[in-house]
Amino acid sequence: MLARLRIDPFTVAIVAAVLLASVLPVTGQAAHAFGIATNLAIALLFFLHGARLSRETVIAGATHWRLHLTILACTFVLFPVLGLLFNTVLPSVLTPALATGLLYLCVLPSTVQSSIAFTSIAHGNVPAAVCAASASNILGMFLTPLLVGLLFHTAGVGFSADVLVTILLQLLLPFVVGQALQPWIGDFVRKHRRALSFVDRGSILMVVYLAFSEAVANNLWHQFSATALAGMAAADLVLLGLVLTISTWVSRRLGFSREDEITIVFCGSKKSLASGVPMANVIFAGQNIGAIVLPIMLFHQAQLMACAWLARRYAERWAKRQEVAAAE
Repeated sequence: MLARLRIDPFTVAIVAAVLLASVLPVTGQAAHAFGIATNLAIALLFFLHGARLSRETVIAGATHWRLHLTILACTFVLFPVLGLLFNTVLPSVLTPALATGLLYLCVLPSTVQSSIAFTSIAHGNVPAAVCAASASNILGMFLTPLLVGLLFHTAGVGFSADVLVTILLQLLLPFVVGQALQPWIGDFVRKHRRALSFVDRGSILMVVYLAFSEAVANNLWHQFSATALAGMAAADLVLLGLVLTISTWVSRRLGFSREDEITIVFCGSKKSLASGVPMANVIFAGQNIGAIVLPIMLFHQAQLMACAWLARRYAERWAKRQEVAAAE
């Protein structure tokens, strides 16, 4: 069981970045220079996302509109509704920053890599998963700040022209440029995915380190009680369990095939750390970003562990069906 639920190495790296920021935070002019480098790394991250995405794959999965609408409803309707419910029930347990982070988690887009990987392991509809996860991330550049503006009441948070322009320039424009150059560089980027993965993870680690450096300068670790942290962890786990259960039930009630059910469950239950941390840096500029991204970081590890176990369960059932079919 422990081997199956092993800790993700990337999560270990994130924890190390938090610890480094707690002991040796970057401040002053060094923080300004590091912030510029971080923004450039984030732009490169989204450029590579655009360059990786095959247009043929998108077209192959784009026609399954019922499946895509169901996944988008899980991501941008079910999650926000549950987030509002949790913020109504838990205001006395969580600090304002953690409550903001929990609700922000609920308006983020789905992951791309892990959604597709788990769908593949479970023998689901992989082309549709590629299309759905990618569409979620593209639409999330608009829907996430829009939902923040509609749902949040925190001072200084909302959908504004400045936030939209920053997201367009820093996230969407590099993605579009990468997609435009995809016919020429796409094969190279996909072939060297592992070598280039340091950009994905490195940019996120830079944002985490910068955010927690700023938070530590504002006495981050003196703002929470053990009760608040435990409440945040419990809320993340309950939220994940509810979405996994509801998405499975809905996909079966709507008559989707087993392959499509797998795609809905894995794409509809994920939240993207890769998109969430950079966007938080823009949307919550000047606020306690370190505390706001804490729920996302915990949810990231919880979803990987839960979905790894669930994917193996689906795969085992698929193997048994194949054995039965071969014996007939």
